[in-house]
Amino acid sequence: MSRRGLIILYTGNGKGKTTAALGMAFRALGHGWRVLVIQFFKGDWPVVFGECEMSKRLQPQFELLQLGKGFVGYMGDKKPREEHVAAAREALQIARERISSGAYDLIILDELLYAIDYAGVQLVPLEEVLALLAAKPPALHLVLTGRNAPQALIDRADLVTDMTEVKHPWQQQIPAQAGIDY
Repeated sequence: MSRRGLIILYTGNGKGKTTAALGMAFRALGHGWRVLVIQFFKGDWPVVFGECEMSKRLQPQFELLQLGKGFVGYMGDKKPREEHVAAAREALQIARERISSGAYDLIILDELLYAIDYAGVQLVPLEEVLALLAAKPPALHLVLTGRNAPQALIDRADLVTDMTEVKHPWQQQIPAQAGIDY
């Protein structure tokens, strides 16, 4: 029986969206699948991300591309908005190429939902993301992460999980920690 590729969304205001997607990647790797992760915001920060370091050990079966320029206007970001838009558009173009390549079994578009609309900042049009989903090969599994999934994506997805924050270390002034948050 041929595989039916799913469209999966991990959304919501709680922590764990990228973590859940990377857990799925880990599971897929165990079945010998080729996995690609494209990160739309991570990439231009002076932080060592654990998933990026681990990806180097799992190549060529696992590939991770950090193509972002950071969160627009947050965490000390001073880059012009146009730089963020250009990076997100380039990441979307690379995603299109990789999705149509047939080289992967699972592709994770990490933080793509933020690129559609993050705190009122729109870096990529929703219509282009919907077109990307429409062009997905039938056997490819595609995972999208980020807050505020638009209803059109929820309607198109096969699986949607909404992470709800109940309690977070930030509320106790505990800063982000290596191995847990990045």
